[in-house]
Amino acid sequence: MSPINTTTEETKQLRDLYPEIQPYKTGMLKVSEIHTLYYEEVGNPSGKPVVFVHGGPGGGSVSSDRQFFDPEAYRIILYHQRGAGDSTPHACLEENTTWDLVEDLEKLRKHVNVDKWVVFGGSWGSSLSLAYAETHPERVKALILRGIFCCRRKELLWFYQEGASMIFPDAWDKYLEPIPVGERGDLMSAYHRRLTGNNEEEKLKAATAWSVWEMATSRLYVDPASIARATDDAKFAVAFARIEAHYFVNGAFMNDDEQLLKNADKIKDIPGVIVQGRYDVVCPARSAWDLHKVWPKGELHFVDAAGHSRKEPGIIHQLVIATDKFRDL
Repeated sequence: MSPINTTTEETKQLRDLYPEIQPYKTGMLKVSEIHTLYYEEVGNPSGKPVVFVHGGPGGGSVSSDRQFFDPEAYRIILYHQRGAGDSTPHACLEENTTWDLVEDLEKLRKHVNVDKWVVFGGSWGSSLSLAYAETHPERVKALILRGIFCCRRKELLWFYQEGASMIFPDAWDKYLEPIPVGERGDLMSAYHRRLTGNNEEEKLKAATAWSVWEMATSRLYVDPASIARATDDAKFAVAFARIEAHYFVNGAFMNDDEQLLKNADKIKDIPGVIVQGRYDVVCPARSAWDLHKVWPKGELHFVDAAGHSRKEPGIIHQLVIATDKFRDL
């Protein structure tokens, strides 16, 4: 296995994001009879291609996601997955599975005329990046992954049923509020029923509570701006919660609970970096460690003073170092 490195903020001068940048191109790509995806390109049109794979599923990307990459070296491609962000139709669950999203990445790659690219993804984005790389390894130059989520049942139960609840009991009680006591034995299913039902008031209440729970637990220190987004932006909360619940009650549409780890031999020749917050309670470090053990070329970096979010200073530091490392690949 490659070395394990730990980032301690007190002993390092941390790298920051590259400056703000605007797209030089935006577009909409029709990927099925139902779905059309928003995408954008920033940076150097002649640069090394990299694709940013957002989390959730359903989370979309934000403007600061463009800033993890050297804009002079990279042609940076960002897009919104089915039902997320500016893709249409909004929050749609029909024809929305992991394997639809894997093939959407291939459709996007061909559409923007890229042969091979660096794939960058965090949280659910790490899951989709792995699924894509294991399906199309010949199209991936390198993987940069953060906050590893392997889509296993035990990971989902930890965050949505019992586990993280022990660390954030105050936030957990708010997460429980929309669900009657009699339905709390299977919270993901209870939420899924409300998020896919016809009662719009109940749907919004459930979407907000689901989204606030994740935002309240994603950083080492709670970020009020993230919680405000979950409470004030109904469009974001509904897509985020509906699509996540849809995927998670269906086991992320994996054929096997350990599929992403069992198929790691398919990416054995792909170099990569794994960046993991030591105190990530959304996607605990166990999954990063398990991935590191089966992917010898995945260089693992634990970030001591960090939770889950890509906005944590130590995580930004390691991700920017990783993108710099592969800009000449």
